[in-house]
Amino acid sequence: MRIVVKVGTSTLAHATGRLNIRHVEELVKVLSDLKNAGHEVILVSSGAIGMGVGKLNLSGRPADMPTKQAAAAVGQCELMYTYDKLFAQYNHTVAQILLTGEDVDHDDRRQNFENTMARLLELGALPIINENDTVATAEIKVGDNDTLGAIVACSVEADLLVLLSDIEGLYTADPRKDPAARLIPTVEEVTPEIESLADGKGSELAVGGMGTKLRAAKMVTQRGCDMVITNGARPENLYDIVDGRAVGTRFLGKIALEAAHQKGRETGR
Repeated sequence: MRIVVKVGTSTLAHATGRLNIRHVEELVKVLSDLKNAGHEVILVSSGAIGMGVGKLNLSGRPADMPTKQAAAAVGQCELMYTYDKLFAQYNHTVAQILLTGEDVDHDDRRQNFENTMARLLELGALPIINENDTVATAEIKVGDNDTLGAIVACSVEADLLVLLSDIEGLYTADPRKDPAARLIPTVEEVTPEIESLADGKGSELAVGGMGTKLRAAKMVTQRGCDMVITNGARPENLYDIVDGRAVGTRFLGKIALEAAHQKGRETGR
């Protein structure tokens, strides 16, 4: 199975911006074990700006672009140093790829990215992808790593995209505000009704929210890829997710793809 795992800042870092050592070590251990089992694993990792905020001792996420980019430059070093060191303990080689919107919007550059990814996977490396926040501006940003995760999953024809977040999955209402909110275990199609369940972002250091996750689900399921939203505080849940067990909210890609094909056949008549 080819698996793309997107991990959010809220999983990687404490509210202070400092590394959440327990979460990161457990995540690396589980991803290494999945790779040992024969799966191809790609990690889309947020956290550069958040970790830069912590390392530079800033009071919070910066509002101006130059300070964001400076924090990203500092934080990305810390992030990759940590991943390289931890994955090496399990004999896995990591590769860093930093992207901007132009890299995926421009046909030739996107093809180069896809070729590089294919070769890295053939060589047994574990690609770690982030947006290039040090140089990206509003005009060339992907914008959030939920969307980036979906773009990567579609580019590499992944079987599964997992979004590790600070929430268990998609609920009927915001569980932080409504104690009667219920977790939705399975979504067969991202309908307007499902999209209406999106709410604002969670962590102060985070960028995405449920809206970006649902857009990601719509993108990948149309290509036949399943997507799961689950809580990143328990990376061991990835074992059950890969085995198809009920964890978080699973968006069914094969059903969406078959429905699209059926609609195409009917339209063809």
